[in-house]
Amino acid sequence: MPLLQRFKHINLKISTLTLIFIVLTLTTVLWSLSFHDPASPYFLLLKVASLPKKPCACKRCISELGLSPWFDERFNQSLSPLMTKNNSVLPEDVYRWWLRLQSEKKPADFNEVIKKLFEIVPGQDIYMDWGASRCRKCAVVGNSGNLKGSNYGAEIDLNDFVLRMNHAPTIGYEKDVGSKTTHHFMYPESAKDLQNSTILVLVPFKTLDLQWITSALTTGTIKQTYFRVLSRIKADKDKVQIYSPQFFKYVYDNWVENHGRYPSTGMLTLMFAIHICDEVNLYGFGADSNGDWHHYWENNRLAGAFRHTGVHDADFEYNVTMLLAENGKINMFR
Repeated sequence: MPLLQRFKHINLKISTLTLIFIVLTLTTVLWSLSFHDPASPYFLLLKVASLPKKPCACKRCISELGLSPWFDERFNQSLSPLMTKNNSVLPEDVYRWWLRLQSEKKPADFNEVIKKLFEIVPGQDIYMDWGASRCRKCAVVGNSGNLKGSNYGAEIDLNDFVLRMNHAPTIGYEKDVGSKTTHHFMYPESAKDLQNSTILVLVPFKTLDLQWITSALTTGTIKQTYFRVLSRIKADKDKVQIYSPQFFKYVYDNWVENHGRYPSTGMLTLMFAIHICDEVNLYGFGADSNGDWHHYWENNRLAGAFRHTGVHDADFEYNVTMLLAENGKINMFR
């Protein structure tokens, strides 16, 4: 190539590189300025990208941390509410605490009881599926007389999960309490027959309770705990779940703060929901509009029957639900 042509070729390359450098520099400067201009779309894009990702797809997520120090101090999402085949070995302190709940002095061998139990029921944890794409809405329906005349039934049934506890009748009360039940929490002394579509969640207070559910789903040999109980129960054994004694103690230590002898079924159910749901709507907790404490299917003359049991601290538990609502973790309907 002649020398003149070679110089022209070199000059063209330099000019092209210079032009590219100038364009990149100007673009960088403009982008930098626009990212600091609130009216710029680039500024908005950067702002959205820098926001922390929500842990669920709901408007508000229970598990979102950094919003309530009071909640963050108590909440432990890594702890499963269920006892399964994989976590049935209890820490010694948990086991001893649990044995004292109902003064079980000569319990059967725990490992043998669990082995037989998980030959009948699945023993799997099916709730470890939280993530940014999930919005699981749950209704925890208590048994308070304040549900009478509430007309909450249709609203309750719109939730993905509807959790009820103990006797909790729905037939004849649908307008106020709804008709849908996905999970029903009970222990032997509060047991009732369930539809096959409902998950039975056993809340065990003693080893005999675990033996009872095995018996109630098979032979029906256990008919007595500290009083007479149903020897058999109608429920889909493939849907039976077992509330974890370790989670039970966690609720007692972290949330109830050792008030009462142990938490109520209502509090245990609420905490179960807080750990498996993204949004929790709470109905039927606390006194009715007259300040009376009774079940919605009872006459008011029985007011106070389940408040002063000597086992639960109903006032402290109610204050916990109020704090959860005030901290934006649950929606409380009164």
